[in-house]
Amino acid sequence: QVSLRAGAELDAHRVNWYVLMLRAACPGEQEVTGQLYVRVTSGQALRCDTTFASTSGVVVQVSADVAPRVPLYAVQAQPPGGLMVSAGCPVNSDTPLTLTHQGLVLAPDGGFSPSKDTQTFRLEIEVTDRHGQNCSGAVTVEVLPSRRPRVTILAPQQEVIVPEGIGPLEVVTQVRASGDNVHYAILSPTSPALFTIDELTGEIRSTRWLEVAHAHLLVQAYNAQQPTDQATTMLNVTVLGTDQQAPSCVPALYTYGSRVLRGMSCQEVELSSLSLPHRSQVRETVSPGSTLVTLRCTDPAGDEGSLHYTLEGPQVSRSHFHMEGPQLQVNTTLDYDTEAIDPVGFQLTATIVVTAGGQPLRSTRVPVLVKVIPVNEFTPECPNGIIFTVLETAPFGSIVGRVVGTDRDRPPDSLEYSLEGGPGPAQPFSIDARTGEIRVVGPLVPPRRAGYRLTVRLTDTHNDLDPANRRSCLCDVAVRLQAVPERAPLCNPEVQELRITAGTGSRQPVTRLLCRGDPEGTTLSYAIVGGEEQPSAVTHLFSTAGALSTPSHAGNEDGHFQQEGSMLSYIPGGLAEPRTFVLLVEVWGSTGSPRRSTMLALVVHVTPRSTPAPPSTTTLRTMLRKEPLVVRQTELAWLPPAWFVAVLTASGALLLTGLCCVAHSVLRRAAFCSSCRSRNPSEVLLGESSWDAAARSSADEEERGRPPARSPSRLSAPQPFDGRAQDPRERRARGGGTWPWPWAERYPPAGTGRNYLFNSVTGARRWI
Repeated sequence: QVSLRAGAELDAHRVNWYVLMLRAACPGEQEVTGQLYVRVTSGQALRCDTTFASTSGVVVQVSADVAPRVPLYAVQAQPPGGLMVSAGCPVNSDTPLTLTHQGLVLAPDGGFSPSKDTQTFRLEIEVTDRHGQNCSGAVTVEVLPSRRPRVTILAPQQEVIVPEGIGPLEVVTQVRASGDNVHYAILSPTSPALFTIDELTGEIRSTRWLEVAHAHLLVQAYNAQQPTDQATTMLNVTVLGTDQQAPSCVPALYTYGSRVLRGMSCQEVELSSLSLPHRSQVRETVSPGSTLVTLRCTDPAGDEGSLHYTLEGPQVSRSHFHMEGPQLQVNTTLDYDTEAIDPVGFQLTATIVVTAGGQPLRSTRVPVLVKVIPVNEFTPECPNGIIFTVLETAPFGSIVGRVVGTDRDRPPDSLEYSLEGGPGPAQPFSIDARTGEIRVVGPLVPPRRAGYRLTVRLTDTHNDLDPANRRSCLCDVAVRLQAVPERAPLCNPEVQELRITAGTGSRQPVTRLLCRGDPEGTTLSYAIVGGEEQPSAVTHLFSTAGALSTPSHAGNEDGHFQQEGSMLSYIPGGLAEPRTFVLLVEVWGSTGSPRRSTMLALVVHVTPRSTPAPPSTTTLRTMLRKEPLVVRQTELAWLPPAWFVAVLTASGALLLTGLCCVAHSVLRRAAFCSSCRSRNPSEVLLGESSWDAAARSSADEEERGRPPARSPSRLSAPQPFDGRAQDPRERRARGGGTWPWPWAERYPPAGTGRNYLFNSVTGARRWI
């Protein structure tokens, strides 16, 4: 089967023809290769939902207790109508999901199986329209563990005793279970002969007149929407004769708090005591000796005087109650605030056993459940001496401290905190109602050296059944302001060298000092406090610094400079020659004592306007020497081994030697050629080979054409040879031996080493 990949889109206007190469092979057979041609036609394509058609598909999360066959997802495609939906191969072969032809993914027929872990099921789905177009996608269903309460039977195993003579369809007992959509059924025996159960209420009724008998009933309680959510219990039903009946008590008692139920038999109370319509509680302040209930029991045999009352149950319960005849009384105080009653959940259980004399002994058990409710008895208490300290510059939201109150009533940690008067300018604090944490919510006033006095109210909650019964107390909290040590202002730079040209006017700006206070926003004050006047030759900062180390005189005695805020101004006063002034400017932030300030050194070179000087003011700022900043930078380096360096060096040396040899050969050949060109004709035979000379002679004759006309006498006269030379041995025949050319004897090749005669005028020659 060849299908289109999920999320792929075909466009006939771009590509309308595809050729697919297919290979198929069966075990033990030869592989077969074929081609599949796919033609794409234009038209309205079938498109599935984008998320559904993606690689991951749609993820649906449901609870494990979802009802059977509930739609979980609906497949959607465009255009709608005439669609056929089918499932591909599921990732989980045992998936319980159901897919309909309409594209609905349904929950299993029996619901999902309950599990503590998340279950995952995935379906690959293909959608096809009436034209054969298709698209595909995937649906992943994540089944989350159910958060609903499971079906639980309140009394897993019960003993039921009923008297004989009960008629048909009378209620014998009732099974009660907690959970959602609870239904009941009798599992064993499969066809009960004596009893039947109401599916909705769990009431067990007789099917006929009951006689003395004994029956075991296995009853199941289950969730109708989740049949796998179920629980079972075993009932032992005993039908006694009239002479074997146990005593009956009125009221038959099950106490939840101090409320008692009346009008039921002892056996009915034992089965229905786990859920009662009327409830009340016993307050923890009930006095010892108080009677909770009085039983009125009768013996079917008619001997009421032989009834005995005893109390059974845990030691904690028996220590708080005792029986005075048929009366259940409180033995000790039921203190809700003690640790002894906390482990039992503030509920005390016991069983009253009523026994009749005779043989055999006949007894009735009446369960008792007493729930103790709290009473708000104590007032919260404040810790002693609550004093917190906070910086006077603490920002908004800073933690000041935490008030921890105590209360002897239970439950613990049930206090609420509030600030009397609330936050405001005079009280810039707030308190967390649950934790008692105090924070700064406004500006603190530094002059208030005495700090702040806060009043915190502690109120208990959930300490009484009546929400209106609450107790509270007031706590005094002192908040002291800690002064922040003042720091000297920061200026940049602290030493400046300035050059100005004295102008005309009342005031001339020189520079503006850049300083800031700590903390930020502090108002700064500036003043010229000293300095000295230097000769005009002092122009460097280093000589200025040396001058400052000597006893200084006031550098502004004649009032040439004026400091207004951070601006330093020069007041022209008819300066005749260049002068240099050294000023000491003090900067401080507050007027407190001791005053922390910063001293700035300013070197001002003043040049009169008549003296050649730069037309504009030049400011030279020198930063004080600071601690060097060490910057570490890691560089990656390759350190080759020694053998690699040696091989590389040798290879380089050989390459350089070869290049030198080639260059030497080229230069030598060039020098030889140049020397040949510079020789005159009379020296050809001495410096060149005979072969080259013969070639050059023939060339010269061709260029000259015919020789000039000469006298007959001269042409015929032989020219004598006036010189002798030897052909140099520069060229040799390869392999030695004779030359293969026939004309080699007449014109032997150069480099033979033979002697010859020549005429220096005509160039003629003859071998010797």
